[in-house]
Amino acid sequence: MATDLNQDEQARRDVLIHSPVIAIVGRSDDHYYSSYDVGEYLIKHGFTVYSVNPNVHDIDGEVVYDSLANVPEPIDIVDVFRKSDYMPHVVDEAIAVGAKTVWGQLDVTNDEARQKALDAGLNYADNICIRTEHERLFKNVVQG
Repeated sequence: MATDLNQDEQARRDVLIHSPVIAIVGRSDDHYYSSYDVGEYLIKHGFTVYSVNPNVHDIDGEVVYDSLANVPEPIDIVDVFRKSDYMPHVVDEAIAVGAKTVWGQLDVTNDEARQKALDAGLNYADNICIRTEHERLFKNVVQG
């Protein structure tokens, strides 16, 4: 059942516990950008992270994919670092690849995308940093 994760903290916790594969759409190879930092944090905490950005070839020697369709395994969470206007398209791609959740980072929000995702059976969050939520929800587990 699809859940609006902005409205349900326990559902956010459950999604993070049961979603080991994350594709970060719009991840940068520049270490000064939050999209890079969030990816590194997620990797450090045991997630499998695939970077998706058609303008970047690799990040720290790891392949960057030009679309969700090219990610080589099923995706649990599509974490989005794109402008809000791109969200409906990202949701379409997430639906096409069978992702379970679309998660828009801070300042990434789109009502059309939210409704489209929920109607298609995907969990949806927006305007929430996945790293901040992981740190907050698992503060007794996350150390260092």
